[in-house]
Amino acid sequence: MSLLVVGLSHRSAPVSVLERASLSTDAQLKLLQDTVAAEPATEAALLATCNRIELYADVDKFHAGVAELSTLLAQHSGVGLEELTPYLYVHYEDRAVHHLFSVACGLDSMVVGEGQILGQIKDSLARAQELHSAGRLLNDLFQQALRVGKRAHSETGIDRAGQSLVTFGLEQLAAGADVQGWAHGKKALVIGAGSMSSLAAATLARAGVAEIVVANRTPDRAERLAQILTEGDDTDVLARAVPIESVPVELTRADIAVSCTGATGLVLTAGAVAEAVEGRTGEPVAEIGDDRRTTSPRTDVRDTPLPPATVGADENCPLDLAAVQPGFSVMGEAAVAGMDAATLEQHAAWVAGAGVDRREAARRSPEADAELITALAATAATVGRIPERRRPEAVVQAPRPEPVLFLLDLAMPRDIDAAAHRLAGVRLVDIESLAEASADAPMAADVDQVRRIVSDEVAAFGAAQRAAHITPTVVALRTMAADVVAGEIARLEGRLPGLDDKHRAEITQTVRRVVDKLLHAPTVRVKQLAAEPGGAGYADALRTLFDLDQETVAAVSRAEDSTEKNRGSA
Repeated sequence: MSLLVVGLSHRSAPVSVLERASLSTDAQLKLLQDTVAAEPATEAALLATCNRIELYADVDKFHAGVAELSTLLAQHSGVGLEELTPYLYVHYEDRAVHHLFSVACGLDSMVVGEGQILGQIKDSLARAQELHSAGRLLNDLFQQALRVGKRAHSETGIDRAGQSLVTFGLEQLAAGADVQGWAHGKKALVIGAGSMSSLAAATLARAGVAEIVVANRTPDRAERLAQILTEGDDTDVLARAVPIESVPVELTRADIAVSCTGATGLVLTAGAVAEAVEGRTGEPVAEIGDDRRTTSPRTDVRDTPLPPATVGADENCPLDLAAVQPGFSVMGEAAVAGMDAATLEQHAAWVAGAGVDRREAARRSPEADAELITALAATAATVGRIPERRRPEAVVQAPRPEPVLFLLDLAMPRDIDAAAHRLAGVRLVDIESLAEASADAPMAADVDQVRRIVSDEVAAFGAAQRAAHITPTVVALRTMAADVVAGEIARLEGRLPGLDDKHRAEITQTVRRVVDKLLHAPTVRVKQLAAEPGGAGYADALRTLFDLDQETVAAVSRAEDSTEKNRGSA
């Protein structure tokens, strides 16, 4: 059997695809059940976070495993396989181990070094254990990943390479200002009471906000979180819980709103945000931030006032019209008598900001040139001059007003309408903007040290797995030896029926010691050899040399896997 991971993350897929592919809790459970029920997989675990969905499995066939896992991800996410496939990545064997260990250390996170992923890996393992979908391989893998992640954080300064997603989001909201100074005295609204929302609330409390209001669909969870915040020893924040229906009212009082729920639709629409801002300022909220130009319905050219003609005067204009008439404001056919279609197209392309291949235009027939010139001359005769398109004047953007409402959306799919970022008086930071902001974040020197730790741990894990692979064969060999000893002792009793118990016990112990000593060195050495790269063949050699029954070895393996799958429910 071999380890395989198929998944997508913020590194391989746009946020829009990740949003659509996100899985509800029920969908995650069903995906795990269907994976272990599929033919290529015997074990399965799912790591699903706000910016990654990864399905881990122990498979007996690589290509069949990739096809089956990809299909299952598409089926349960609701994104078509053809659309999902370009964003999927595949890791196999040691590369799959290396990937999970890197994820556990925060090297593959949106914000390098964040530690929240360790809790998500722990939850993934617990879920797989509860469903009995994790056997020996995935239990060992995920538990070792947790140890590697903790080692990276304790032995290096990886935490300095980046902040948690919550902290990084608050830093983006503060726009370069000190977060504690920016947050001090503000009122915060936290929508949701899960792990991410709880982390956000605790971070805001430590940053010095004056009040935190927790809104959640389950009132008990909101009350519990508010109580924890109020009773915290390191803060003096005032915290209270409200029903989710109170969010619109509370939003008019809040300076900061953080949302991270499991909702599949929007929790805050742009309209709701605009109403909240209007409730605070008492003035209508304008949309800004987009360079959008309004296009009026097309009107007849004769009804359109023409600006002063300046074509040919702008820098780099391809036409030299000075020889025709100054200003290119002329009447009749004489204005264009000497121009060919290629020259006119060159000018049109220049106005539009593009280039044109004069050689291509020159291939036109003289008849086409004549038709174009005639049409242009007719237009000039009608309107009094040749119509022109000038490059638009640069639009001077009005300065964006200082925000009165700061929104942090940490949900996937998003909780807050992305259109809210265009509202005056609003600053919105979401998963997509966090990805853009962190793309160029400097990597700390500690990252190299963490990478070395990951490489060492991957090698150690591989050696342990290869050694463990031969264990069932060694157990079967020792079982066979014990059976041989028992058979010979029984035969001895038949030949020496008068043998007393003391001598019988001494003979039995002696025979067992002889067998154990004969087997000790070969079994220890074969485990060492099997742990080295390329050592997988030693198990086959051992079975061949001692003529071990393959079914006996398989039965030992099944018993070990069954023990591992039941470990989480004990």
